[in-house]
Amino acid sequence: MGVTVTLSYHEEGKGFPVVFLHGGGPGASGVSNFGRNVPVFAKQFRVIVVDQPGFGRSAMSAKAGHYFTIAAAEVVDLLDELGVEKAHLVGNSLGGGTAMRLALDHPDRVARLVLMGPGGLSVNVFSPDPTEGVKRIYEFGAPPGPSKEKLAAFLRTLVFDTRLVTDELVAERFASAITPESMAGMAAMGRTFTDPATAEQGMLWREAHRLRHETLLIWGREDRVNPLDGALLALKLLKKAQLHVFGGCGHWAQLEKFDEFNRLAIDFLAGGAQ
Repeated sequence: MGVTVTLSYHEEGKGFPVVFLHGGGPGASGVSNFGRNVPVFAKQFRVIVVDQPGFGRSAMSAKAGHYFTIAAAEVVDLLDELGVEKAHLVGNSLGGGTAMRLALDHPDRVARLVLMGPGGLSVNVFSPDPTEGVKRIYEFGAPPGPSKEKLAAFLRTLVFDTRLVTDELVAERFASAITPESMAGMAAMGRTFTDPATAEQGMLWREAHRLRHETLLIWGREDRVNPLDGALLALKLLKKAQLHVFGGCGHWAQLEKFDEFNRLAIDFLAGGAQ
């Protein structure tokens, strides 16, 4: 019996495959997070930009388990459908958690990892939980309900330079975030982080010692979603990790440090055995 693929994706370029996995804020999607980066990477790689389950044009998965486990399994199904045996993974925030889980559960399908402020792997040693950015996510759907003002407040926690949070960006993300499908997807995702039956699957730092892939950790020094101290345990536990920190940068290194991020990630991925 064939596998039913539920993920929406955008594909561009030729070469060794690179899968981009976006973050998990309201209205997020693959293209909204990585749209500007795609043409640069596509000059050298086959770029596959995924809408994770419950985001963008992807339906929430019927698979069971923690969100990272669900999303990783869906991405593997997509790779099978596309005939991709092995790929590099680039994951931001929630997408970093999905990438990590995929590499742990299906190590032969992954070449190298670029993880930017990854969820589940970062443990805040000094910063309080929940962080400012996570609080803003909770507030978005709280009574009396979503608003553009709440979304703008969240988006401003993602960047050091708040001029990047334009009215156009807020309007675009808000329209996507308030659809019934998006609201239901966010709620379903959130429950997997709090349900005792699934929450432990999301504690990726417990399993980080098993990862044998070359991994580039990228952090913004001013990250207010997954703060920089969250990188310390990951750097300690991952066998083949290196850490790059951008000053004057928040959670969206791929945008705030656009040129530098592209050069750094492409050089790292191109250096891997393919």
